[in-house]
Parts: sequence; structure tokens; C-alpha cells
Amino acid sequence: MNADKHRWKNILARHETILVILLVIEICYFQLAGIRFGTADNEANIVRHSVEIGLLALVMTPIILTGGIDLSVGSMLGLCAVLFGKFWRDAGMPPWLAGFCTIGIGAMCGGFNALLITRLRLPPLIVTLGTFSLFRGLAEAITRGVDAFTEFPDSFLSLGNGTIWGLPTQAWILLAVAIFVWLLVHRTTFGRSARAIGFSPEGARYAGLPVERRLATAYILAGVVVAIASLTYTSRLGTAKADAGFGYELLAITAVVLGGTSIFGGVGSVHGTLLGVAALAVLTNGLTRVPATMNMAGELSGVLTGVLLIVALAAGSLPKLIRLLRRRSRSKPA
Repeated sequence: MNADKHRWKNILARHETILVILLVIEICYFQLAGIRFGTADNEANIVRHSVEIGLLALVMTPIILTGGIDLSVGSMLGLCAVLFGKFWRDAGMPPWLAGFCTIGIGAMCGGFNALLITRLRLPPLIVTLGTFSLFRGLAEAITRGVDAFTEFPDSFLSLGNGTIWGLPTQAWILLAVAIFVWLLVHRTTFGRSARAIGFSPEGARYAGLPVERRLATAYILAGVVVAIASLTYTSRLGTAKADAGFGYELLAITAVVLGGTSIFGGVGSVHGTLLGVAALAVLTNGLTRVPATMNMAGELSGVLTGVLLIVALAAGSLPKLIRLLRRRSRSKPA
């Protein structure tokens, strides 16, 4: 009996369980207070607008598990989107070939981050802060800050606006990437290595783990998936500009941390990240459906997202603080 009670207590205390409860509260509130929140069209709209953030958050998860960070993913998305438009319009490539070339560019960008981090041993925060500006600057230089690529063929636009078996087309891409990353993190030696690196990079090296190779894999994978996200983004909006993906890196990091992945590395899950993405997507969309918040949905969404991030970060330290206070209270003389 005590074992069952202890097990249920552990389940209820899990980060994912708390997130599910938060998500249910959000849905119930917006269903009651919002206008046409629970319609099929709005549900499809939530999925469409959360795919790019979801893709970025998924590949950010193994990076943060290693104790790293990638602040360049939003700028990388913008650069890939612009280059896709350049390949299609100016180089005359068909969309499918331009898409493959764009994915190659994403892999190169991720590889560039990996090279600086693994070979030069530079901190990921500093490296990706630099490439954050570099990639965005390249995108603005290519477009001169004003050029935009539009009038893509309908066959390409259906990627961001069509449906397959009742679900938005890009939702299947998100599902495929989610399954791949989940298996990679939770069912392969890569995931175990990533956690070990997050806990102690030097300890992982002494244990014989290929630390540099694992880090390079994480950042190159991020580049590939960011390029895919740039294609879904461009097809959804029908335009590619230098400001594509602006601010997406912070939303992706928020979703990962909100999902229970420690910003210091070593602890986290892909399903937690997906719950974090869902919580942010429902919050952002729901605020646009409530009459009282409709006119300031963007500003309020930013404030509440920041609050959720701070609460998620504080929640990770709360158990340690409680244990410390208990030890102190027990050590006091009677």
C-alpha cells in the first residue's frame, strides 16, 4: 500500500504530469472564455503555427541535454528560407531540388557551429551568439534587407497549407521528426552519451565516450531540421524574407525548458518538450480568441511565456531548496 502511494506521489510530482495539468487548464479556460477556440479549423491553425517552433525545440533538446545551447536556430531558419527562395527564383531550380540544397545549407550551418565548439573548444553560448548575428546578417545581405521571395508554385504552398488524412501536411513532418528524435534520445547510446556529457563532459571523456562526435551530431542534426522548418515556414506564409524565424530561438528554448529539460544539461525528455510546445501554442492561440485579451494578445503572450519560463526554471531548483531547508531544520538543536 505504501509502495503504491509512493509511486503515485512520484507520478504526480513529475514535470510532465504538471505540464499535462497546465495544458488541460489552458484548454478548458480558452474553451469557455474564447470565441470558436475548439473548432476544427482553429485546432488545425494551432498545429500549423506551432510546427516550426516544435521542430526547433525537438532538435534543441539533445543540444541542451549535452549542456549546450544554440541561439542561432532562428537566424539559421531565416538564412535557409532566403536561400531557398534564391535557389528557386534566381537559380531556376524546381522546388524539390531547391529544398534539398537548402537542407544541405542547414547541415553546413550546423556543422560550422559544431566545428567551432568541438575543434576550437569554444563555449556554445558564445559560438551560437556569434552565428546568431552572422546568419541573420547574411540573410539581410542577400536580400539587401528589402527583397522578398514570393509567388511560389501551388505544389510547394500545399506543404504549409494543405492537409493529409485530415491533418495539416506539416504536422506529419513534425510527427516524423518527433519519433526520430525520441528514439535517438531515449533508445540509443547517443541519448545516454548526451546525458553523460551534460552531467560531466570530462567524466564522459574519461569513460571513453566520443564527446566531440556526439556534440557534432547534435548541432548538425539541428541544422538539418532547422532547414526543414524553413521550408514549412516559407510554404505556410508564401514568402521568404530575411526576418523569417525572428525570435524563434527563445521560444524553442522556452518550450524545451518548460518541458523539464535542465538548462544545465543531463536531464530531460523529448515528450516533455512536445508538451512544452503544446502549452505555448495553446496559450498563444487562446489569447487571440478571448475578447478581453484579443487586442493585446502578442504582448500578453510574451509576458506569460516569460513567467512560465521563470516558473519552470525555479521549479527545477525548488526540490533542492526544500531538501536543504529540511536538513537545516533537523540539524537545529531541540
